[in-house]
Amino acid sequence: MNALDPQSHRTAVPEAGYMSGFGNGFETEALPGALPIGRNSPQRCAYGLYAEQISGSAFTAPRAQNRRSWLYRIRPTVGHWGQFAPLDAGHWLTAPSAGAALPPAPLRWDPLPLPEGRVGFLAGIHTITTAGDAASQTGMASHIYLATADMTDEVFYNADAEMLFVPQQGALRLRTEFGLIALAPGEIAVIPRGVKFAVDLPDGMARGYLCENYASPLTLPERGPIGANCLANPRDFLTPVAAFEDRAAPTRMVVKWGGRLWTTMLAQSPLDVVAWHGNYAPYKYDLRRFAPVGPILFDHADPSIYTVLSSASETPGTANLDFVIFPERWMVAENTFRPPWYHMNVMSEFMGLIYGVYDGKTGGGFTPGAFSLHNTMLPHGPDANAFEAASGVTLAPHKLTGTLAFMFETRFPQQVSAFAASHPARQHAYTDYGATLARHFDPARR
Repeated sequence: MNALDPQSHRTAVPEAGYMSGFGNGFETEALPGALPIGRNSPQRCAYGLYAEQISGSAFTAPRAQNRRSWLYRIRPTVGHWGQFAPLDAGHWLTAPSAGAALPPAPLRWDPLPLPEGRVGFLAGIHTITTAGDAASQTGMASHIYLATADMTDEVFYNADAEMLFVPQQGALRLRTEFGLIALAPGEIAVIPRGVKFAVDLPDGMARGYLCENYASPLTLPERGPIGANCLANPRDFLTPVAAFEDRAAPTRMVVKWGGRLWTTMLAQSPLDVVAWHGNYAPYKYDLRRFAPVGPILFDHADPSIYTVLSSASETPGTANLDFVIFPERWMVAENTFRPPWYHMNVMSEFMGLIYGVYDGKTGGGFTPGAFSLHNTMLPHGPDANAFEAASGVTLAPHKLTGTLAFMFETRFPQQVSAFAASHPARQHAYTDYGATLARHFDPARR
């Protein structure tokens, strides 16, 4: 039971608790008997609570795609409401947004520095790219968050998108309507559209990557001929147990709706859900539990085998958004160039490095916290150092260790924000990294 601490008026549980499984029908209560049995909306709820449903899909969506949860809360959301005023979104953009006028080329940035002074999570969001159209529920946006202060007496929810957190430096403590999520680099969390939350910083600062998914919710990709096991296994996804705040103190609520931020003042915390059941809820996942598969004789498999989560589009086999990782793994293919190949792709790729070294970029410049963009039908591949080393090395089984990179990959071209295009961290020389690749062609030698 998650009882209240009378001093702080927050849950007395110091650590977050979880239920395992992806997309399960969960049920959890912070006070005994708070959940009604055999029904969703009794005439009177226990403890004087209100019943409220949050739907992440249309009512008539097929059962396998239908997402909804019932919340039993101190006040319904309409009771946590007020007169909203516009709030400056700062560097946070929403698609469609006019991108910077950049020539077609690969792009890369150094890690963005943490800000000086106290900057909360919302003010610390900086859009790097947008794609698609949030209003038509297509596409995505990639951001960097830079924060140095807790969201004290402030909560937020995003009506435009679900949010995928990828911490790179510093832990996060997500206080959500559904419970508490403790998050560290190497883990990810997803907050569904419409779910209220606040972000605390146990380490006093945090930097990481953030993806807004405007389209269908992220789900586990099909494994196809891989079969029933490996990749991301459902049991490793963790959803928080119920925990609530009964706190009567002025609280600012910020809502992202229609591509704009809106704010109102409440007399109390809206994170007041005492019990809930359903399958529409936040969750976390430890990326180090991903079970990779790969080629064990020769040649490459497509990087799709490293997909953790995917948001489907109306075109079969073409994702609105894929979240792909490149974790520790063995490289064993014979007579094979093992780093990523040179290619051009209809998908566009925003890439980041959580820790270690990425095997396709060993010449420096792609350090933890850095990020790159290889847009639709633009060429990219290993740098000269990676190519020369991989082409001449004596091949033997080799384990890539201490590395974790990822991609936000979408079918839409990604528009680069003016902030990102003009930031001093942009590596202007990266555009020409292919020019350093040596000519090896010799018609007299096979």
